[in-house]
Amino acid sequence: MMPAKKLGFGCMRLPLTDPEDFTKVDIAQVERMVDTFLERGFTYFDTAYMYHEFESEKIMRRTLVERHRRDSFTLASKLPTMFLKAEGDQERIFAEQLEKCGVGYFDYYLLHNLNVSNYRKVEQFDSFAFAARMKAEGKIRHVGFSFHDSAELLDEILTAHPETEFVQLQINYMDWDDESIQSRKCYETARRHGKPIVVMEPVKGGTLARLPEEAERLFRTHRPDLSPASWAIRYAAGLEGVMMVLSGMSTMEQLEDNISYMQDFKPLDAEERATVETAVGIINRSIAIPCTACRYCVDGCPKKIAIPEYFALYNNVTQSLNKGFAVQEVYYANLTQTHGRASECIACRKCEKSCPQHLPIVEHLRQVSAKFDGPAL
Repeated sequence: MMPAKKLGFGCMRLPLTDPEDFTKVDIAQVERMVDTFLERGFTYFDTAYMYHEFESEKIMRRTLVERHRRDSFTLASKLPTMFLKAEGDQERIFAEQLEKCGVGYFDYYLLHNLNVSNYRKVEQFDSFAFAARMKAEGKIRHVGFSFHDSAELLDEILTAHPETEFVQLQINYMDWDDESIQSRKCYETARRHGKPIVVMEPVKGGTLARLPEEAERLFRTHRPDLSPASWAIRYAAGLEGVMMVLSGMSTMEQLEDNISYMQDFKPLDAEERATVETAVGIINRSIAIPCTACRYCVDGCPKKIAIPEYFALYNNVTQSLNKGFAVQEVYYANLTQTHGRASECIACRKCEKSCPQHLPIVEHLRQVSAKFDGPAL
């Protein structure tokens, strides 16, 4: 079941030709990235129904499936549990996914984003049984689920569904002991049930690739040859029972960097793990809003507020050493031409129900508004 190399190509953050339009993917660059990834011996690609505004699966067909032998890669996609409304939805969506990807089967298929509310839907529509039927028909090779909730619920699901072959968990060194994410507890629960683990968000949506200067200097002092992102991915990949670590690579440079140290993977040693612990304290002091830019919060926002973009701008301006005029104010003003301002939030909290990080988004939007919606604009 386990692919030879532990680095997976996450297809949620593909390179764009227009940074404000997630459907405008740079196909030529993706083709080069896919080809390089395969040439270096990596095989695992992870997409999903709604990634890139429902275009990611089509992009995988165009850049991967139509250009490479089916036995040269492994492809994972996911049943969007959050979109299940009526009987027949999962059959329709699954058939659509096979067609969009241009494949006859998925190597790995996951029930997407199980949490307390989505798990109720999965039970209502008997989605585990549906996936088992698709596996029996040869349309799925391995069945699992991605998970964003408490270790207690994870234990409940794995106890009720021992047929689960693997689980996909958010694990990174910042979330390891975070009580809202429960990375360590969820990891330990999956291990107790004997399930192989696929890691998502090892770099926390890019947060652990763009570190505060003090933290980056710490890492560079110990290993000047390695990028900040490498520490995060090696941290996750070195955990026992982890079969794959997904990285959402947005540029050829990121891909080249990742495969440089994952080609001949070596886990963190004791000294490196101690360095990571020191870095955690530094980073915790600097990140205002720990958003991973997964964009689950955006769908259904009645005011079309660019939540992840606003949070990124807010984090950037609060980390800046220059406390006068910030260029982030310009970018914020640009975004408000096509999106609702942070101040327009009506506190319906749809976004908070969708957030895998369990962030108090409404409160954070008030902070953003206080920073950017003032007289300076």
